[in-house]
Amino acid sequence: MHYQGNATYQHGDQAATGILITNLGTPDAPTKQALKPYLKEFLMDPRVVEPPPARWLWKLILNGIILNTRPAKSAEAYATVWDSEGPGAPLLNISLRQVDAIAEQVRPHFQGPVEFELGMRYGNPSIASALKKLQDKGCQRILVLPLYPQYAAATSASTFDAVTAELQTWRWIPELRFINKYHRHPGYIKALANSIREYQAEHGKPQLLVMSYHGVPQRYLDNGDPYHCECHVTSRLVAEELGLSKDEYKVTFQSRFGKEPWLQPYTDETMMALPKQGVKDIQVICPGFSADCLETIEEIGEENREYFEEAGGEKFGYIACLNDRPDHTQALAEVVLQHTQGWYERDGFDAEADRKERDTVKQNAKAMGCPF
Repeated sequence: MHYQGNATYQHGDQAATGILITNLGTPDAPTKQALKPYLKEFLMDPRVVEPPPARWLWKLILNGIILNTRPAKSAEAYATVWDSEGPGAPLLNISLRQVDAIAEQVRPHFQGPVEFELGMRYGNPSIASALKKLQDKGCQRILVLPLYPQYAAATSASTFDAVTAELQTWRWIPELRFINKYHRHPGYIKALANSIREYQAEHGKPQLLVMSYHGVPQRYLDNGDPYHCECHVTSRLVAEELGLSKDEYKVTFQSRFGKEPWLQPYTDETMMALPKQGVKDIQVICPGFSADCLETIEEIGEENREYFEEAGGEKFGYIACLNDRPDHTQALAEVVLQHTQGWYERDGFDAEADRKERDTVKQNAKAMGCPF
């Protein structure tokens, strides 16, 4: 194997800290042609769909059935939420704003250079391309922050796989730190509570607050994935912050796929059942999503709203994701600062001493006949 060197490196170059912010990703366009490779990359990830022992069977189902039917349907859904302004899908546009806001709040705490990049697990900009940009900017220390508050193998671990797969091709490996969750960070909990309070100040308090999280197959929990537990921890802490009793909120799981059992209760079935139980005024929030996307805007705000109203529900309110709210990006900046303690560019950096040392390194390299 040929390992990649940094073609732009010169002796005496200034080193930097790199902050890689990641999220799930989006297709490049709301079209069948763009959805097919995006869905293939997503559904071929063994962290997302843990295949049966006969992996060839899943490949046959995926390529023979799913990728010939699902892209067109997904494209129609994406078209309903696609931004008319900005690069494209809401998740990408919001993520770009989040990175800018986090950078603005983190930079003042660094005496040396710190660089920021956005990478998506699937689609563009890819995690590999973002890491290469950080490499080109001289980042010898890299912190990875996946914007998944709760750890799941299908999200956090999959991101780790993508990061390390790229780094395995590098000759010079950077110092690496990886944040795998922040589900109980005080700033994150307060931001969620603040967003709920603000919504209810305008729309009133409902009979029930539903906290809907993306689902995963039940067997992932049975095999030791902590995601289900961490969703309930986040919900409990938010409820405590709001002073809610156990009967004033409910945790559900959405976006199930396939026929096997997923985490329950299911969001869609809950929407259909609540009116029959006398609960006709609800508000829904999705604490596991750091940015609004197809699964929140269309699946919750439209599809599940219809389920609730068709079942007899009278008042449905969707509380937007935290997106680039200042209290949210401040919480994320605090997470970054917590995990970059002790790194050279942040703590104890002396610009003049650093310059002199780099000059010495450059001169010594030149004296030894080094061409770069």
